[in-house]
Amino acid sequence: MKPARFDYVRADSLAEVHDVLAAECGEAAVIAGGQSLVPLLSMRMARPKVVLDIMRIPELAGISLDGDTIRVGAAVRQAELLAWSQLKARQPLLALTLPWVGHAQTRARGTVCGSVALADPSAEIPLTLLALRGEVELSTKAGRRRVAAEDFFQGLMSTARADDELIEAIRFPCGRPGEGHAFREFARRHGDFAIVACAAVADGKGVRLAVGGVADRPVARTFAGLGGSMLGQALDAFAHELEAREDLHATAAYRRELVRQLGRQVIEEARRCRA
Repeated sequence: MKPARFDYVRADSLAEVHDVLAAECGEAAVIAGGQSLVPLLSMRMARPKVVLDIMRIPELAGISLDGDTIRVGAAVRQAELLAWSQLKARQPLLALTLPWVGHAQTRARGTVCGSVALADPSAEIPLTLLALRGEVELSTKAGRRRVAAEDFFQGLMSTARADDELIEAIRFPCGRPGEGHAFREFARRHGDFAIVACAAVADGKGVRLAVGGVADRPVARTFAGLGGSMLGQALDAFAHELEAREDLHATAAYRRELVRQLGRQVIEEARRCRA
């Protein structure tokens, strides 16, 4: 299929982006890498009046350190963040996760913020942002605000972004001394969206486990000092509480079992990485 008709605007400034978003009242779609939006346009699952290109705006093109936070602008491609020389030292979990995002070809075009904007419940970048307690920076003509990942992802491809807001950047906390990190996923093929993905961050107080691919959004839970059968019981309860989806790839019961198995593996691995 071909996309429905739309107007194309190549923005040269943030002010222009904000003006278009405010004027179109939800009828504008922002395009950066296009790896998510272009297929939706082609299948006519997205039918915006205006496609707003933000990739030539200098303010959106950088990776920077802001204190103990990595700030990734909306025009930063996934491959660029993966190749960033400070990534492994600053945030090991991101370094573990990014190679699982799509393929080299899609990472060369797709943006980090674009994955967060789509909010696919099986996507690795939203999962990692949630596991790390990251934030999303949103901006409009009126100003800016930050939304915690816990509050940003609200449902299946549904977020807290208002129609006139631009995801200007996302913020990943840097790794802290004494933390351990682990990531694993199960998919039909490498590069596919995960049937279940698990990310863990361990410190001296416990382990934060984030799970994607199961419910309509990624979900996180903190387990404090549990081991052996107690950890197994806690993972059983967590898996049972998740509103697991069923589709052609897996049943809800299968997804819950993967949470139990992968969850234990990443928790134990994250704990070992602290040593």
